[in-house]
Amino acid sequence: MSEKDHLQQLAEIRVMMERSSRFISLSGLSGVLAGTYALIGAAFVNYKLGLIRYHVNQSGIQLTDIGSYLIVAALVMFFSLVTGYLLTRRRARSNRQKIWDRVGLRMLINLSIPISIGGLFALVMITRGYYDLISSSMLVFYGLGLINGGKYTFDDIRYLGMCEVILGIADLLLPGHGLLFWSLGFGVLHILYGTRMWWKYERTPAES
Repeated sequence: MSEKDHLQQLAEIRVMMERSSRFISLSGLSGVLAGTYALIGAAFVNYKLGLIRYHVNQSGIQLTDIGSYLIVAALVMFFSLVTGYLLTRRRARSNRQKIWDRVGLRMLINLSIPISIGGLFALVMITRGYYDLISSSMLVFYGLGLINGGKYTFDDIRYLGMCEVILGIADLLLPGHGLLFWSLGFGVLHILYGTRMWWKYERTPAES
């Protein structure tokens, strides 16, 4: 057996081990689209509806039209999840991998726990009137979810999570810029991450 055959066998073994321990069917294109949805939603809130309006009174800075803001955020999340599922399912089929295998379920569970806790935390902040903590808590808990679930997939996911946490903390230090940080975290970072994922893992030989 030639050295070339040995190298090919090693490469095949490496791919098999990676598939058994990591979920490798995440779609970079879904990240780009999710970021696009977020930027569209942020622009809709900020420029079309004018829903984000801060005013100062005796009780401090308050956020009005919070219900409409959350509806836009929920729609962005819904379309992002649907798009992510459809594109990931298509890529899983092309990789001959089940989308809901053992590794995929572990990734989903570890991703969902911090994000679900963050959602409950944000709801409590809303009921208490701490509106300036909503965007930062979303970013921080979402980032923690990515870091937690990233050990079952590409390392790029964990790096994205770290960036989200950093943005969330910066949002806490610079109150009054929640929509800007939300747009950077869920919009710009997703587009950059998705582009990087596509470039590294999904390009065809003709495109490279």
